[in-house]
Amino acid sequence: MIEISDFPALNACLNATSAAFLTVGYMFIRQRNIKAHKVCMLGAVTTSALFLTTYLTYHYYHGSTGFTGEGWERVVYFSILITHTILATAIVPMVIITLRYALKDQFDRHARIARWTLPIWWYVSVTGVLVYWMLYHWKV
Repeated sequence: MIEISDFPALNACLNATSAAFLTVGYMFIRQRNIKAHKVCMLGAVTTSALFLTTYLTYHYYHGSTGFTGEGWERVVYFSILITHTILATAIVPMVIITLRYALKDQFDRHARIARWTLPIWWYVSVTGVLVYWMLYHWKV
């Protein structure tokens, strides 16, 4: 059985998986493989939704974990964390709107917003992994 203490590592895996789906999905749409693109993007939505669920559950039961690094490590960590947090808040409605346009076959609108959604979503997924690594495994 999974314990609440396992959630940070699980969350990092979900973020990494989402980033991988986003990367491959982008490659597929560049190749005009719409079916494969759709599968990847739905995979990214699913893993991101699972992440959000486990992230909120973890913080409800555990609270936050403080960063113990000092000096330049602290500056790097909080620079990444602040941009990650701001963009993570912004990306949720962007993903919903982008997905909604795709599901309604409004591909012109979908493509216009996806140009912004994809890089921000990818950044949030990758920096989520970095924040986890810095918080739980960074030993300088």
